[in-house]
Amino acid sequence: MNHLPKNFAGPSAWLGKDMANSPKAWLYQLTQEDILDLESAAQHFLSLGIDVGCITKETFPLQAFTKHAKTLIHTLLSGVGVEVLRGLPIQNYTQEFTAAIFCGLGAHLGSARSQNASGHILGHVRDVGADANDPNSRIYQTSQRQTFHTDSADVVGLLCMQEAKEGGRSLLVSAESIYNRMKAQRPDLLQKLFEPIATDRRGEVPEGAKPFMEIPVLSWHKGYLTVFYQRQYINSAQRFSDVLKLTPQHIAALDLFDELANSQDLFFSMQLQPGDMQFVYNHCQLHDRTGFLDWPEPHKRRHLMRLWLSIDGDRPLPECFKQRYGTIEVGNRGGIITQHTKLHAPLN
Repeated sequence: MNHLPKNFAGPSAWLGKDMANSPKAWLYQLTQEDILDLESAAQHFLSLGIDVGCITKETFPLQAFTKHAKTLIHTLLSGVGVEVLRGLPIQNYTQEFTAAIFCGLGAHLGSARSQNASGHILGHVRDVGADANDPNSRIYQTSQRQTFHTDSADVVGLLCMQEAKEGGRSLLVSAESIYNRMKAQRPDLLQKLFEPIATDRRGEVPEGAKPFMEIPVLSWHKGYLTVFYQRQYINSAQRFSDVLKLTPQHIAALDLFDELANSQDLFFSMQLQPGDMQFVYNHCQLHDRTGFLDWPEPHKRRHLMRLWLSIDGDRPLPECFKQRYGTIEVGNRGGIITQHTKLHAPLN
C-alpha cells in the first residue's frame, strides 16, 4: 500500500456535489448543425442496407461533429469521465434511425462489444420481469435499484428512448473519491479491496472458465487506479464451493465501499430525458440507477439503448482482467464472449 498515492486530485476525482452544481462539466447541448450532421450520416448508412451491428466510421461519415467526438474521447479517458449529449429529437425518428445514430457515434468513439452471451452489441435496458434474486438474472432487466457497479467494457453508453413514470434516475460516483475517503478513514480496509475477490458470471461462462472471476475491486497498475465492482454478483459468487471465501474484513471493506459510494456529497444523479446520450468511463467511476415505477402501457415503458465500447489509446489493464475480457488488448477488449456468441444488433 505504500506505493499507492495518498490522494487523487485529478479531474476524475470529482465530488458529486460539485458535479451537480456544475452541469457544464458533463452536459453538452447538441446544436442544430450537430443534429443535421448526425442525421445525414444515419441517412447515408441506412441507404447501404447494412445491419446496424456492422456500422463503422466509414459507413457513418460525420463531418463537423467529428471534432466533438474527439473531444468526448478526451473527456472520458482524461477528464471527468462522463458526458451527456442532449437535444437529439428522437420523436422524429424510427427506432432503426435512432439506433443508427447511436451506434454510428459509438463507432467514432471505439469498437462495440458484446453485452451478453447472445452477442448483442446494442443492448436494451428495460424491466422484463426478471427475478432480481435469481443468481443468473441480470439486474438491469428488473425495475429494482441496481446499486453502484461497473460494466465489462471501457465505456458504457446509454440512449434514453423513454422515461419511467417515476424514478429511474442515473447515479454516478468517482472511484478515486471513494479511495480518498477510505484511505483517510480506514486504510486497513482499503487494502482488502486490492486482493482478488470472486464475482459471479451469472451463467455467462466462456469455454473452459470458472463460473466466477477473481478480480480485485481496486487495481493499481502502471499509474492508474481501476475499479471493477458489482456487489450483488460478489455476494452470489459465494454459492460456489471452490470460490475464495469472503473474510469478515473483506465484508467490512465492501460495506464501507458501498457506504461511501452512497454518500450524498460523493455521488450525483441525473434524470435522462428522451434523446439523451450518456457516455461513462467505466474504469474510474461506478454507475447506478434508482428503482422505478413504470407506465402500464407497453409502448410508454422505460427503455434505454446501451453500448459497450473499447477505446483506442485507453489505459493498460492488469493481467487479471483477462478473466473478464478474454484479452486486455487496448481498443479490442471487453464484452461477454462464449463459444456460441455471434455479434449482432437487435433493434428490439
